[in-house]
Amino acid sequence: MTAIAGTAEVLLRTEGLSVARGRREVVHGVDIALARGEVVALLGPNGAGKSTLLDALGGGLTPVRGDVRRHGRVAIALQAAELARRSALDNVILALAWWDVPRPERAERAREALAALGASHLADRRADALSGGERRRVHIARVLALRPDILLLDEPFAGLDAEARGRLLADAASALRSPARATLIVVHDRAEAWALADRMLIMLDGRIVAAGAPRELLDEPPSPEVARFLGFDGELREGSAIVLTRPAHVELDPRGPLRATVVGAVALEDGVRLALELTDGRGRLGCIASLAAPRVGDEVGVRVVGGARFAEGA
Repeated sequence: MTAIAGTAEVLLRTEGLSVARGRREVVHGVDIALARGEVVALLGPNGAGKSTLLDALGGGLTPVRGDVRRHGRVAIALQAAELARRSALDNVILALAWWDVPRPERAERAREALAALGASHLADRRADALSGGERRRVHIARVLALRPDILLLDEPFAGLDAEARGRLLADAASALRSPARATLIVVHDRAEAWALADRMLIMLDGRIVAAGAPRELLDEPPSPEVARFLGFDGELREGSAIVLTRPAHVELDPRGPLRATVVGAVALEDGVRLALELTDGRGRLGCIASLAAPRVGDEVGVRVVGGARFAEGA
């Protein structure tokens, strides 16, 4: 699977990249290109090889096959937000000193980076007094202040509660975008990819199995395995084809062409998620219903609108 950027200048490219951890090869034959001005999300389940690939892109691991070509300086922010026991501002300044940024520029650049992450008010606060979300902001600000040509981030929102994650995601969506830089962000959650990325790479079992704009991949996933990873958890068999669905594709309709039995119900904040078993044995679907939803054991009419169709056995 080739994951190539458009016509903009490519700042990082791999060809046939394979990487090992110890004696085990965990990244296989990856071809990707990151272009100036774009934000790319690398998405995959735990153990897919995302962090290993990021380490190789940043130069921390030597490939067993293939190569990485970089044009410009690379900065990488690993998953752990480790800070020195100094103020937030001093932590950013330390990163600039390590990159040999001229001393007169450091404080101003550090304050600009903190401001971009909505963290100006943290400048004088010691690192050990910061919350998890605040530490993450300072952690990201350190690499933004470096102004690299290529920015690599490994799960920058990991370990945060929903509220802190949502606030940081909103601020990062603009702070991470620059016309001068190529940015690759490893994420675990699909919502993070949708909020941040121009382009998405999906990694399963150490291989890039899909690449494209987030909406394009959601509308037309290239394979059943990609569709299922993207939340297509319903399945309807139609002759020699299967239709995979997300809850948004399934509607309750008393006059719908399909009949189903409610076999599961999970309460949500604004509705109920139902699991439906088709009475003709052709599959199982999921949908979101209003709070006045049918109960387990009820028979309902169903209509499928959309979904992804594949030849059975694809």
